[in-house]
Amino acid sequence: MPPQIAHAVSPRARKTVYSALGLVAIVGTGLSLGGFGSRGAPPPKAPPPVPVNLTQVERRDVPHWQETIGTVTSLQSAVLRSQVDGVLTDVLFREGQTVKRGQLLARIDDRAIAASLDGAQAQLARDDAQLRSAQSDLNRFRQLSGSQLIARQMLDQQSASVQQLQATTQANQAAIDGARVQLSYTRIVSPIDGRIGLRKVDPGNVVRASDPDGLVTVQQVDPISVVFALPQDQLPRLRNAQAGGKVEVQALDRDAGSVLADGELRVIDNQIDEATGTVRVRAVFANAQDKLWPGQLVSVRVRTGLSAGAIVVASEAVQRGLDQNFVYRLEAGDKVAMVPVRVEYQNDKIAVVQGLRADDRVVRDGQSRLKPGMIVAPVAAAAVAANLVGADARVAAATP
Repeated sequence: MPPQIAHAVSPRARKTVYSALGLVAIVGTGLSLGGFGSRGAPPPKAPPPVPVNLTQVERRDVPHWQETIGTVTSLQSAVLRSQVDGVLTDVLFREGQTVKRGQLLARIDDRAIAASLDGAQAQLARDDAQLRSAQSDLNRFRQLSGSQLIARQMLDQQSASVQQLQATTQANQAAIDGARVQLSYTRIVSPIDGRIGLRKVDPGNVVRASDPDGLVTVQQVDPISVVFALPQDQLPRLRNAQAGGKVEVQALDRDAGSVLADGELRVIDNQIDEATGTVRVRAVFANAQDKLWPGQLVSVRVRTGLSAGAIVVASEAVQRGLDQNFVYRLEAGDKVAMVPVRVEYQNDKIAVVQGLRADDRVVRDGQSRLKPGMIVAPVAAAAVAANLVGADARVAAATP
């Protein structure tokens, strides 16, 4: 400070000015040292591109499939039981054999029933002869009664005898018909086309009409059905699909996921199960190659609709946010942008979405390390998986 100014300023003011000048000097020194340190430190490196696997967005028709589990059931099944008591004399089928309706499968000893039939026929012949004789006498009595050669009472008695014999012959005929029905029960035939199961009774054993297990089971196997349940909220879609025509249904192997048979929806049950909130459905399949077996559990896919000209992306590309779904779309400069999408239909492989274009490329694998605006390096899916495994290993090694 110049001497002339210093003498004019009070000591207290001079102290304030010197303090301010000292503070400015300290700040200037700090800035100078900071600038020196900044010039000496290397500039920060840009983060390396994140390896990701990309997929192309497509436009195509997408059928809607509803998947569930079903049980293969026969359309017709019959347990063959004896309707008469007797000895099983002949078994005319092989276990597992395919049989036709009306084919003779077994015979039961019919000698006692045949003898009863013969007796009923003999009784009918005897009573029929008596009826003819009584009818002849009745005709003569009518002629004599007209000439007043016999009493009216004799004519009435003869007419009653004829009516009694007529009733007897009708009873005899009914006995014959019953014996014939019983005799037909000794021949066991298949009521349906199907396949024979395991035999439960061997020849030589006495079978009875009261036996609960029967002789054998016959089940229709071609065509065959699958019964399954669907959630009740799928019922409107299923009804709409059924109103539009044939509803396609596929039966798949539960292990390999391969299609065993293609069929169609046959019937929807007339009520919803209150306990489970599901409705039972039956589909019918051609089964000439026996790929479906009664009692088998299979995966079922039902076509409930179609999205025509839909925007389709791989299901793995769709990520779930807090309030909406989104995908990472590749932008210019290999940067990614978070794009919200609305999912209309999705399965394990694809998703039908709104919010994308058919020529977009989106991230299919590697989203866990992404943020909007980051640069990515498109690589194969295997490379993404290897990179993620390596990153996990490095984190594990650095963890004490």
